[in-house]
Amino acid sequence: MGKLIMIQGTASGVGKTTLALALCRIFRQDGYKVAPFKAQNMTQKTMRTECGGEIAISQLMQAYAAQAEAVTEMNPVILKPAPCGQGIQVILNGRQFDTLDASGLKEIKTKTLLPEIMRAFDSLSKRYDIVVIEGAGSPVELNLNKDDIVNMGIAKRLDAPVLLVADIDRGGVFASLYGTIRLLDEDERKYVKATVVNRFRGELASFEDGVSVIEKITGLPVAGVVPYISFDLPEEDEAFDGGRREEIGELAVHSLISNGGFEREFDAIADHVRGALDMELIYRMVERQ
Repeated sequence: MGKLIMIQGTASGVGKTTLALALCRIFRQDGYKVAPFKAQNMTQKTMRTECGGEIAISQLMQAYAAQAEAVTEMNPVILKPAPCGQGIQVILNGRQFDTLDASGLKEIKTKTLLPEIMRAFDSLSKRYDIVVIEGAGSPVELNLNKDDIVNMGIAKRLDAPVLLVADIDRGGVFASLYGTIRLLDEDERKYVKATVVNRFRGELASFEDGVSVIEKITGLPVAGVVPYISFDLPEEDEAFDGGRREEIGELAVHSLISNGGFEREFDAIADHVRGALDMELIYRMVERQ
């Protein structure tokens, strides 16, 4: 198995997507060939790769941050609410697969979707030095975990070191980190190697005691406290906490990317996150040390 790291979060919208994008850029800046990967994404906001397949906009942006060609292997499963509430559209490997209800989707998860997810990851791991994996929502949705194919279900199959992210701007950062870790099964906890406190406002020195408390109650190192940052990238639902609020069309995004329109943003986000993280610890995780 190649080098990899997985970003999971205590909830939706805590900054997993942005942190994954930043790490894609950081590793690329450090000379590695990097690919993003998200096994399953539930979103209405997709774009077309150069080969015509659909991919979530977040993985497309992560790919370009990594200076890699966006391919459907980076996001093999996309779920879209069908029009008028008529089920869930399943996009598999960039193409329309089926429209199913919840029970139908559950039925194909492990038999149909999971083998394609693993095939896609295997393809990426053979072509790239590091794969940055993004989870979805929370890894402790206990009613859904039996057949999970995007969080700990993937971490266990890939023996992936997990960086657990919490959003302090929402409040409750101690409870969210401690509660998430405690709700994981004992065999799942071993994959979580460190935590990150995201979107901190104020003087970092004032939170030194907070870092000590988190490390004490979780038994894990805090890999960094990332200050709040506003940036200007197209959003995928709540995935990006950016300054842009107007919709950006697909052609406009591709045009901006091809003309280097987001390069400054990618570098700014990467520099911001690099300065906040213990990159020696991050690289030890990547190397599984």
